[in-house]
Amino acid sequence: MELDLARLRALVAVVDHGSFDAAADALHVTASAVSQRIRALERDVGRVLVVRARPVRATEHGAALLRLARQLELLSSEAEQVLRDDATASLPIAVNSDSLITWVLPALAPLAGEIPFEFQRDDQSRTAELLRNGTVVAAISSDRETVQGCAVRPLGVMRYRPVATPTFRARWFGEGQPGFAAAPLIEYDESDSLQRELLARVAPGAAPPRHRVPGSGEFVKAVANGFGWGMVPELQLVDAVERIGALHIDVPLFWHSWSFGTATLERVTDALFAAAAANLRPAER
Repeated sequence: MELDLARLRALVAVVDHGSFDAAADALHVTASAVSQRIRALERDVGRVLVVRARPVRATEHGAALLRLARQLELLSSEAEQVLRDDATASLPIAVNSDSLITWVLPALAPLAGEIPFEFQRDDQSRTAELLRNGTVVAAISSDRETVQGCAVRPLGVMRYRPVATPTFRARWFGEGQPGFAAAPLIEYDESDSLQRELLARVAPGAAPPRHRVPGSGEFVKAVANGFGWGMVPELQLVDAVERIGALHIDVPLFWHSWSFGTATLERVTDALFAAAAANLRPAER
């Protein structure tokens, strides 16, 4: 099967920008030209590759080609960079918010002047899915299952502890108080299972009031301002909060990336593993 690079680039542009018109603007061609390239690519492979909706999204077969297209795009960019210093493709990486704000950004800051990063934020249990569907070329995930065409390596363990302000803790967790069964809690979003996991362990069946605060830094601020208790990474503990007992949940993190790699991706990988060794608990053997 021979695939045309311009057609693959059209596929990436349509999915990334969500429409044929926006893809045309990004590629500096007409929308008709983009449509023709997508149709030609679909004829080449004999499959429908995109769902023509708003926004446009890749089908299952389209996602497979999308991964290939991104790989070729990055390899092409690295080859061009050898010949021309200013040719650099962005590097899309999926990262959970807590890792991004605590140790990933500082780790990659020294490379930011040379590599344009495109961070995709999602819960650590879902970031690998962004790798499967071709949105990113690497991901930090709590999922140890290998993604097809990718390698997986353990980074370490991020420990989360239930914390609250001293005033909140005294009100809800003092002697004779209801504790976790009734104390208001804070969740990041609907996929944040850490609080639910702890409740299932210490107060099965409990349904206390919940606040939803979608932002890693904002989440910690909400806890520090007394909205409720929450599971906070040890790396984000602040003076305004204190631990609730010795309870904790350990979340193992894994680095998923293309098996063959590129020079750029290898540099990023080395930087992340050095930072993980300094910031995370050792991975279980």
